[in-house]
Amino acid sequence: MDALTQNETTPPLPVSLPGLRELLAETTGDTALPIAVLDGPADLAHPCFQGAHIETLPTMVSEDRPHGLSHEHGTFVASLLFGQPRGPLSGIAPGCRGLLLPIFGQQASGELQPASQTDLARAIVQALSAGARIINVSGGELSDAREMAYPLANAVRRVEEEGAILVAAAGNDGCRCFHVPAVSPSVLVVGSADEAGAPSAFSNFAGEYASHGLLAPGENVLGALPGGLLGRRTGTSFATPIVSGVLALLFLRERRRGRTTSLADLQRVVLESAEGCVGMGDAGCDRIFRGVLSIPRALLLLDSRSRTTMSTSLDTPVPSIPIAVSPPIPDAGSPSLGAVAPSAIVPPADPAKSAAPREEPSQTSDLPAPAGVLPSDCGCGSGKGALVFVLGTLGFDFASATSRDAIFEANGGPIYTNADMAAYLTANPTDAAAIVWTLRVNDYPTYALRAAGPYADLVYERLTSFLADPAIERVAVPGFRRAASEDLLYGHRVEVIEPSLSGLTSWSTLALLQVLFDDHPPPAGTNVAALHHEMKRVLDRVYGGMKNPGITGPERAQNFAVTNAYATYRAVSEAFASGLVLQQVLTERSPLCRPESDCWDVVLYFADPLAMTRSRRLFRFTVDVSDVEPVQIGATRSWLIQ
Repeated sequence: MDALTQNETTPPLPVSLPGLRELLAETTGDTALPIAVLDGPADLAHPCFQGAHIETLPTMVSEDRPHGLSHEHGTFVASLLFGQPRGPLSGIAPGCRGLLLPIFGQQASGELQPASQTDLARAIVQALSAGARIINVSGGELSDAREMAYPLANAVRRVEEEGAILVAAAGNDGCRCFHVPAVSPSVLVVGSADEAGAPSAFSNFAGEYASHGLLAPGENVLGALPGGLLGRRTGTSFATPIVSGVLALLFLRERRRGRTTSLADLQRVVLESAEGCVGMGDAGCDRIFRGVLSIPRALLLLDSRSRTTMSTSLDTPVPSIPIAVSPPIPDAGSPSLGAVAPSAIVPPADPAKSAAPREEPSQTSDLPAPAGVLPSDCGCGSGKGALVFVLGTLGFDFASATSRDAIFEANGGPIYTNADMAAYLTANPTDAAAIVWTLRVNDYPTYALRAAGPYADLVYERLTSFLADPAIERVAVPGFRRAASEDLLYGHRVEVIEPSLSGLTSWSTLALLQVLFDDHPPPAGTNVAALHHEMKRVLDRVYGGMKNPGITGPERAQNFAVTNAYATYRAVSEAFASGLVLQQVLTERSPLCRPESDCWDVVLYFADPLAMTRSRRLFRFTVDVSDVEPVQIGATRSWLIQ
């Protein structure tokens, strides 16, 4: 397509980005460069798409509900790239060929139907097979671990191997947290900046993103809505296609100038040229990744290196990638086929979602969070937060001297011990929310427990019973990490967990052993005292060694496995009968798992301490941590190894 010449009929661009008009004056794209958009279905009848080279590839998502949230999101994202210069909105790369692969569907209830990691992986591979060189994913799954499901990890690896580039949203949870697939180091991750170039408060900012991420305008972005409307949206969903489009224009500009710059080279260029946090103060620097997208700096860097090949001037040699030849474009209006499966990936929740009059800001609403998806409470999403399953010791504190004095006055004197506080709360249960319930890990306050929802009173009642029992040594707390923190009386700040009543348990080691030995007596001839001693040693070691925050999948799997005392007792008893003792506890990703689950294997290794050359025995537990309360899958497996 010819370069864009600005005149009185030039339509507005989605954002005001320095250097964008100048870049579009050189090239608006080329149909030989396919850009894939993995999102919701798009309303291709919108005037902004008239004349665009777009095809919708068949996926498992049906387009038979054209007026829902997924349709709005898909239309908006596609318009940011492919809106035509002679229409009501000009996209960033209007001359490029668009490949739309719907992955977000619409439920009969009107709620957005998310995609699974497997669905996303399938769409990535399909996009590559169709010739896509840039793949835009304005979505992701909030993940407490840094690993993707195997199919998605393989698909992301294939993108890198084929010299294409995957651009993905950082997410809108406003936390130091991870999004899949953005967490992969090969993915160009995009966060949101406001109109002044400062990091948006809702934009995720995991430290690892600093090596392969940058910010782009993501607030009050102008785009198309179904039904021929225009509106404004906010979120990392909409910063992402801005970067995808700029990459396409830079790539084609280099080609027009006879330079063999690869997409991987360009990914490094936009990261190296990003405007850093100079002048923004310390508060912004941890949120800005490599910096804010800067077209002028990228052009300057490209031109300064034009006398040498990019593969020698940049850190890592990367061969140039030829542009794929466009196949014939079928009818852009043909619907996708199939039905979407239950899932765990949604577009990052964006504050404004409802339709709006042409060129007028739209009203604010949230994308609903399907089950299994955990957006933050920042106002850009909904939901409770990331899952946690943590072991620790229960205690209490006060948020301020005022709240402490109010409790002391109501009690008629100071309260210093757990037992005294439990007695006070038993008589005054409504004050349970007035104190700060603390959970200590490694003998240090790590979390504050704050109950919420219809069963909050029952949660506080159970916590009070734990506090009243001096024999209780540990508690297991499943729940959700909130996007909030709690200040303790003497200045220490801790994260907040919303406990789940189901699975909230407590125990003491000796009482647990008594129950185990009573319910499952050892075989005749067993040295019961020695087995009791070994079992206590194992539990003490495991509980002591498992002092972790209970956030990642492996941590939650470990913590849950050691609360399964019956399985541990069986393993120790069987190994003890063979003269073996526990040597090591490992956690590794389970090679097999149920669809839409997150499975980990916890492995106990036993060996003979006096003859290490003897065969060792291992016991393997498979734990699914995809829900708030983990569950063991199948029976415990055991075998000998050399």
